[in-house]
Amino acid sequence: MRFDDVELSIDARYRRSFGRIAGYLPKRRSAVDAWQGQLKEKIAGRRTKGDLQLSASVAALEELIQRDGVVRMYVTEMIEQVPPKHKTIEDIPELLAALELIITTAPEYCWNPAHQVFFPVSTLFTYMMMTPAGEAAFRNPAFNGALRAILKQWCVFLDSPESRYVLDTSEDGWLSQPASEQNKLYEFVIPDPVAPHGGFPSFNAYFHRQIKPELRPIAAPDDPKVIVSANDGTVVTFVRDVQPLANFWLKGQPYSLVNMLNGSEYTERFIGGDVFQSFLSGADYHRWHSPMDGVVRSTQVVDGLMFSDAVIPDPTAATYSQGYESSVNTRGLVFIESPDPKIGMVCVMPIGITEISSVTIGVQVGDQVKKGAELGYFSYGGSSLCLVFQRGAIDRFTVPPNESGNQDDGPPIFVNSQIALAG
Repeated sequence: MRFDDVELSIDARYRRSFGRIAGYLPKRRSAVDAWQGQLKEKIAGRRTKGDLQLSASVAALEELIQRDGVVRMYVTEMIEQVPPKHKTIEDIPELLAALELIITTAPEYCWNPAHQVFFPVSTLFTYMMMTPAGEAAFRNPAFNGALRAILKQWCVFLDSPESRYVLDTSEDGWLSQPASEQNKLYEFVIPDPVAPHGGFPSFNAYFHRQIKPELRPIAAPDDPKVIVSANDGTVVTFVRDVQPLANFWLKGQPYSLVNMLNGSEYTERFIGGDVFQSFLSGADYHRWHSPMDGVVRSTQVVDGLMFSDAVIPDPTAATYSQGYESSVNTRGLVFIESPDPKIGMVCVMPIGITEISSVTIGVQVGDQVKKGAELGYFSYGGSSLCLVFQRGAIDRFTVPPNESGNQDDGPPIFVNSQIALAG
């Protein structure tokens, strides 16, 4: 393939990538190159001072690369396969140093969408993910597990008071006027608007902040046939007659129940049923609620992939990744059974996409939940959510379908608003 063809392919994949569409990555790819260059300078500066020691999780990745020849081959080759024009990370020690620097800092706000880098790990991996070796590496269980441990350590930092330094009204602060408008802070509960950091105890507390309940009233709270949205976001798709197995790497928006539900004992109950999937942007409310009354029968967090798109010989491949991600990414499974046997059971499936994407479930087996009750939340990261219904439970969906041709630009939905009527 000629260099010009490689450059065109990279540009097309970047324009359709999840992070760019979601607004976590810069609109302009040149900003990725600029950010990576700045990161390289910061690494060099800290190395010169001798204050860039590897933490436990990054050191564990270093040990894995040294010990596992297959992982070492993939990681080495994905660095080498990045086109020279975009190569910033030159070797494995520099990659480890970059990860260490990222997980000891909090994401800064940027008012300019062309330059916004809200997902630094994704920005670091942008070009590596597009290489043949990178596509294999990010599906390797050992490498993926080591990255998960690194992201969990970053989540601990973002849960700590030390992460609050970006929560201020400065130009790069998440409480600045542009950030307040972009993230609709007027809709959210700010613990103490006049206190430092808005009264938030951590960056993650800001990220999964509470919505003002009066702005998200529960639709028809006493009518069990009215099914409500579990989250704020936009419609990706709704699919009927879902099958137990599907070739979700093919072009389309397929759903494979056995994979999605992780082989749950309840899988057969959903064969031939419906899937409703939505997408959450960074500005959306990142807590999720029950779409109906019922009893929690089972909860589980399934550890999965984080940096993996569907591989399709098509420049719009990332557009079709959300169905794929519902089957392979880190996700929660909350099974709720309605007292109405015609509705039966629903599975609320929050899906983490890239970065930390931590899924925290706040209910337990046996809990009675009312329609609109909070079930859990996402920590910092990209997010999607599926509702899986039994066959015959849904008479019709009452929200418009996504006809935009863009799986991440559908009609808006709001938590606790009506999305369907039960049969």
